[in-house]
Amino acid sequence: MSDQAIIGVPTEPNAVAVTPIEPEAYGSFISGVALTFGTRLVMLVGMVGSSVVVARWSGPVGLGTLAVLNTTVMLALQIGSAGLPSANTYFIAKDRRSLGPVWANAVAFAFIAGAGLAMAVGGLAETMPALFGDVPARLVAIIAISIPFQLLILLGLNALLAMDRIRQLNLLDSLAPALAFANAVVVLVVLRANLTTLVVFNTAAAVVIGLAMVWAVGRLWVRQKERRACRPDMALLKKMLGYGVKFYASIIASVAIFRADLLIVNHFRGAGEAGVYAVASQVSFLLMMLPAVIGMLLFPRVATAQDPRGEFAIQVTRHVSFVMLIVCAAAAAGSFLLPVIYGPRFSEATIQLLILLPGVCLVGIESVLVQHFTGTGLPVAIPMFWLITLVLNLGLNLVLVPALGARGAAITSTVSYALIFFLVAIYFWMKSGRTPAEMFLLRAAELRDLLGKLHRVVFSK
Repeated sequence: MSDQAIIGVPTEPNAVAVTPIEPEAYGSFISGVALTFGTRLVMLVGMVGSSVVVARWSGPVGLGTLAVLNTTVMLALQIGSAGLPSANTYFIAKDRRSLGPVWANAVAFAFIAGAGLAMAVGGLAETMPALFGDVPARLVAIIAISIPFQLLILLGLNALLAMDRIRQLNLLDSLAPALAFANAVVVLVVLRANLTTLVVFNTAAAVVIGLAMVWAVGRLWVRQKERRACRPDMALLKKMLGYGVKFYASIIASVAIFRADLLIVNHFRGAGEAGVYAVASQVSFLLMMLPAVIGMLLFPRVATAQDPRGEFAIQVTRHVSFVMLIVCAAAAAGSFLLPVIYGPRFSEATIQLLILLPGVCLVGIESVLVQHFTGTGLPVAIPMFWLITLVLNLGLNLVLVPALGARGAAITSTVSYALIFFLVAIYFWMKSGRTPAEMFLLRAAELRDLLGKLHRVVFSK
């Protein structure tokens, strides 16, 4: 199957097709998406498996505590990264010979900034324990040790993405959920130890993966035929941070919108209700997995090619719109299985997920369409849209969660996801002149071709 057959890359002589500056710079887009999405599904087994083990052996409170710890680390990473992961991808995609100094800057930043973030998180847990609800400060301190290594992993994955090393990226990315599942089984089931021991094991796993990332990217640099020295370059770091800052507002706002609601539920309603909402949130993030993978792989290609018309991005968006409608409809039917999988105490997760689904569909589509802007300079309007959405999100959460609990958080998320979708879609329409039908509806030929390909796959001998 060719990329053109699936995503409709234009073949007319006057069409604008995305081709990398270096003809061999990237492999097949479709193959990369298939491999990465397949890996994400395997990773899901680890994530769901570990959460089920924790839920069964530690209950909603244990699962909620672990979810709060993981969310705290995620927020710390995204807030403290200063947009450097995106800068890694951008600068390496523009000139792969810069891998050495970019990676050296990333390693130095990860350990220096990561150590500062770890101390800040531990300090907040000691001085402002109410922020973490019922989660003990000692658990926060333990998980904070992993922050420099988690930051190193994040930066390394973006370097591998820019170098189009999709196999290595997926292998290293899949280690975290695999080890999380193994740790949950060994600690809770085999050793019958407590949650503190599990957190220690998970922190150790992050350290191991971080060191493996240093080795993997360093090996890639050594094998380059044309390369620059692998040592920190302050002038380059300044440019990288300057570029990353443009993403910073969007990053902070988006992470807060996607993750802070769990912390707010934990603060107002306790770890038990947060644990139930964590299940609905986890499923919603699963549904965003495919568009996130597509957007991730689309970004370096747009950054390299600088396609001014956004032809490739808009064609991919049409296909993603079609797929997300089907996926979310299937998820609505499957939501009633959550209490069966997690236990009757998690029955409320079904209602929460049904509330989340309309917003999940819209924000999944937005995450692909917006790559046209992130790969071509990121106009200031995009960060502003995220900041506007963040203000609405926090306001609604603070009003609805105390009254409605996790259902209020789900309502707030759907409203927020819909708002950012419409803001980006309207902005794209204003800039490109494309109608909503051109942006989101598959053309008849594209639909016939897609269905034909699916038919041949299903019924091939």
